[in-house]
Amino acid sequence: MTRVLSVGQEPETVDFSDPSLPPGSNAEKIQAGIDIAKTTMTERGWNGDTCMIAPDDSGIATLATQLASVDYDCIVIGGGPRLPPKGLPLFEKVVNAIHQGAPKAATAFSTPPEDTAQAAAR
Repeated sequence: MTRVLSVGQEPETVDFSDPSLPPGSNAEKIQAGIDIAKTTMTERGWNGDTCMIAPDDSGIATLATQLASVDYDCIVIGGGPRLPPKGLPLFEKVVNAIHQGAPKAATAFSTPPEDTAQAAAR
C-alpha cells in the first residue's frame, strides 16, 4: 500500500499578512484543506500521514522523528514551508531532513493542502 507523508507548517504559526501567500488564507482554511487531503488519500487506498511542523528547529526535529518512524513512498511538502520567500531557510531544512530521513521517497509539492493527493500521484 502506498504510504504518503504530507509536511506542512502548523497553521497557527503562519503569518497570513505575508503578501506572498494566497489571498484569504487562514488557519481554518488550511485545516479544512488538510482534512480533504486525508480523505482523498484514503479514497485512493493510500496510508496518509500528516506532519505539521513549527517554523523553527523544533519543527525539523519533529519531521526527523516522523521520518524515522515509517518508510514513505512519497513526501509532499505544502505551501507553508515553501511559498513565503522569507521561509526559504525553513524550506531548505525541510528538504534536507527529507533527503536524510527518507532518501528513497519521491518528493512532491502542493500549494493548497487539498491538492496533496494529486501532488503525490504525479
